[in-house]
Amino acid sequence: MHLDVLDLRNFYYRTNLGRVAQRAIRDRVVDLWPEAKGQTVVGFGFAVPLLRPFLADARRVIGLMPGQQGVMPWPAGQANVSVLCEETSWPLQDGFVDKLVLLHGLETSENPSAVLAESARVLGPGGRALFIVPNRSGLWARRDGTPFGFGRPYSPGQLEAQLRAHGFEPQRNLAALFAPPTDRRFWLRSAGMWENAGRRMSAHFAGGVLLVEATKRPYRPTGVVVRDGMPRPLRVLDALPQPGAEPA
Repeated sequence: MHLDVLDLRNFYYRTNLGRVAQRAIRDRVVDLWPEAKGQTVVGFGFAVPLLRPFLADARRVIGLMPGQQGVMPWPAGQANVSVLCEETSWPLQDGFVDKLVLLHGLETSENPSAVLAESARVLGPGGRALFIVPNRSGLWARRDGTPFGFGRPYSPGQLEAQLRAHGFEPQRNLAALFAPPTDRRFWLRSAGMWENAGRRMSAHFAGGVLLVEATKRPYRPTGVVVRDGMPRPLRVLDALPQPGAEPA
């Protein structure tokens, strides 16, 4: 079940907890990808809060938003780069994307296999994709008051297995949102400390969201090998008399 774009906008841009979450996840994205000069950067789901660092240097930035969620103009005060699309059919050419970010696009989809197939289709040679999903073991997936409490949370092994099944090869596994999912002032003020401390802990259990960076796996020839000749001739007719031969 996709979330409504207005609820996502209100959470990330109009609540203190949402701003803290946006900053924590975006910092991890920038750690992985410090720049995207001359590249095409695309986000799917509600990834636009994470794309702002790339607006200045990227060749183009596109925010794809599925029809079940709805679309909003973004970024504010600039030329719009948001596009409404079908989650199973993105309006992009094959191999068009250099960097792809999915946030609230995979765990809420009713057809995650199709989303991953489209992700693989649009990612170009040498491109990198970043899949951000709620952590099954984290606190954020257990609270309905944030967008991370909806959809299907993942464990690191589950997400990586699903990526491999759709032609991706996981490269790096990170986590974010180590602070508790509460809007109490003390926890909001100490969120930065929690994020710094969380990077030294077990990300698989403590982080609220998982970030898995992946590349497309080079395809190898598969299928059944067909030989031109038969390995052994048929001997079915050997016992029959040959033409011109005298009877035994």
